[in-house]
Amino acid sequence: MSKFGESQAIKRIEDIRFLTGHGRYIDDVAPEGALHAVFFRSPVAHAEIVTLDLTEVRAVPGVRLALSVEDLEAAGIGIGLEALLVKSRDGRQGANPFRPVLAKGRVRYVGEPVAVIVAETMEAARDGLEAVIFDYADLPVHMEVAPGGAELHPEAPANVAFDWVYGDEAATEAAFAKAAHRVSLRLEDNRVIANSMEPRGAVADWDGERLHLAYGGQGVWRMKAVIAKSLGLPEEAVHVTTPDVGGGFGMKAGAYPEYFVVSAAAKMLGAPVRWFADRTEAMLSDNGGRDLVSTAELAFDESYRITAYRVNTLTNLGAYNSGFGQWVQSEIATKVLTGVYDVQTVFVNAKGIYTNTTQVDAYRGAGRPEAIYTLERTMDHAARVLGVDPFELRRRNFIAPDAFPYKSAAGELYDVGDFPRVLSRLEAEAAVADFPARKAEALTRGNLRGLGLCYYVEAILGNPTENAAVEFNEDGTVSLYVGTQSNGQGHETVYAQFLSDRTGIPVERIVVVQGDSDRIATGGGTGGSRSVTTQSVATLATVEKMVAAFVPFLADELGAEPAFEDGAFRAPGSNRTLTLIEAADLARAAGRVDLLRHEERITLPGRSYPNGAHLAEVEVDPETGKVTLQRYVVTDDFGNLMHPQLAEGQVHGGVAQGFGQAVMEQVAYDDAGQILTASFMDYAMPRAEDLPMFRFTTEPVPSTANPLGMKGCGEAGTVGALAAVTNAVLDALWDRGVRMVDMPCTPHRVWQWLKAAEQKEPEGALG
Repeated sequence: MSKFGESQAIKRIEDIRFLTGHGRYIDDVAPEGALHAVFFRSPVAHAEIVTLDLTEVRAVPGVRLALSVEDLEAAGIGIGLEALLVKSRDGRQGANPFRPVLAKGRVRYVGEPVAVIVAETMEAARDGLEAVIFDYADLPVHMEVAPGGAELHPEAPANVAFDWVYGDEAATEAAFAKAAHRVSLRLEDNRVIANSMEPRGAVADWDGERLHLAYGGQGVWRMKAVIAKSLGLPEEAVHVTTPDVGGGFGMKAGAYPEYFVVSAAAKMLGAPVRWFADRTEAMLSDNGGRDLVSTAELAFDESYRITAYRVNTLTNLGAYNSGFGQWVQSEIATKVLTGVYDVQTVFVNAKGIYTNTTQVDAYRGAGRPEAIYTLERTMDHAARVLGVDPFELRRRNFIAPDAFPYKSAAGELYDVGDFPRVLSRLEAEAAVADFPARKAEALTRGNLRGLGLCYYVEAILGNPTENAAVEFNEDGTVSLYVGTQSNGQGHETVYAQFLSDRTGIPVERIVVVQGDSDRIATGGGTGGSRSVTTQSVATLATVEKMVAAFVPFLADELGAEPAFEDGAFRAPGSNRTLTLIEAADLARAAGRVDLLRHEERITLPGRSYPNGAHLAEVEVDPETGKVTLQRYVVTDDFGNLMHPQLAEGQVHGGVAQGFGQAVMEQVAYDDAGQILTASFMDYAMPRAEDLPMFRFTTEPVPSTANPLGMKGCGEAGTVGALAAVTNAVLDALWDRGVRMVDMPCTPHRVWQWLKAAEQKEPEGALG
């Protein structure tokens, strides 16, 4: 901790604005008189479009525009969305079926946008929806996350988008053949909806020369490029901004169809157009998360050391490729394939499957929660099968502290780590030794108590390059321009605090500028827990460049070359000091405009790998199946913390989302592809009363992959929570004969598992 408060928790600067109703979200930034856009969406999951007639729509009073995909094409608008692809085991690229911004010829999921209506009022726009004539011929629906069924795209026979492999299949098979012990587990990772507090939205305006698109997202530069390409404009003719964002979680990182269509409509009308999803529309159209089925196998020697690990995964992509859909459960998930364990013989086979559902993409953790869930559920299963304490089995297989830097089987270079120390701290904080007494006490009340452990590691992803700029303004404020985008994490606070610490500039004078492609030349956006690490290192480099630039200028003023320390310039032999703001005032007076703005761009040499242990304690009421989370303890290694309170808040939020998926959240469809959980009447979300007070501690091992020793923390809570909670539920039910649980552990499912176990003779652990 240094003089100006680094690693101290200060009040969040942005909270005053948010809590007093002065936040500026998408619905707040639409100019007065902006037209309203609504989308006509497919009412069925799979059908050929026979008739789409918008003639009567255009006659509705107040309707200014009604567009189909053919209308967009006639106007010269690019209608295709792009996605990253992976390579299959035969070397070919994954399937790349055309995905139009409005349905073309066929609809493939309920909620797919088919047409847009733009009107002077929302009421007129909705009247226009009622006038759409839409006739279709039903096609067979494919809902199973498995090859086969009704084909969605000719480019993907049997609906398999890719067949991706990693590792040495023969060596892994050989290791299993000679293993002393083998365990296998099939796991379902349920589909969830991100449900950000603020649904998606966008406002577009065309002034005759430039398009301005404001949208709620996680970065502006990629959006600028794809919108310009679609509209056939040079990039300098597109201005993208992002105001305050009420939650992103990876779901808002992509370029959705609505943003292109709203932009095209604004350009065609020469008027501002706004679109803002309601909750059900968001549930129908937002990218979903998770939705995969995995079979994991572990091979052990006589000493219970892992000798090989094998995973086969079927992952639901939805009806089309989303931006990162093919990557999430293949390339990204594999980054943490073997977690914190010392095993080098691995094989992974991931198949992507198209179904008649909404697309699936990144959701808080993007592949890493799924990979750790699979591994840590299987480790817990192995501990039961082998009769080994789950803490001991993990310790026996940890990468040793003296083995770092360690190259994992996935090719990741873990720079530092001390997993045994972190786990021991967790055991002490959670009073694990006293758990049997707590379990016995719960039994006197008729409840079943369980303890669930998960040890996770996360690979920080995203662009390792970032920009920062510092500008001294005439009014005495200092602007810090950043290339990331806050979605509610507290960036304005942590960035201002860091700049203040490094320069002595008072926090209250610092204004953080983000989300504006005109004011900031480039940036990596927010995602993969990259933001604070990359942005702070870029700010540090900018400060160093700025100080170096001021030194020769101030040497004349102070009579000697000054040193910069404790927030001020001091010259040898002089008691005069100058702050950076005072130095900037001198530069302004001297006409040295070049000293009033400084910018630097950095690239981190490697990823950081936050890790930690989560321990959940649950109680189950066997009469109702209700799961109650009684205690939750986390010990994390986030390296050096910039703002401990914000880090802890990120963990709390992540754990809440993980708990939600583990116990109550699930997207449900019927056999016809109709979503059954498109409102909060049907889709369960955790509430404050469902969660205990979390206990959070840190055991930092500073990263060597960046000069600040930091490790990202934004997704860690979710990465650890899924397995911890689900393992705890199984532990609670084990003595009643239940041998397998899957997420979500809803009261009805838990009750069914208990009743099924009562119907059969007690059996040993499954191998």
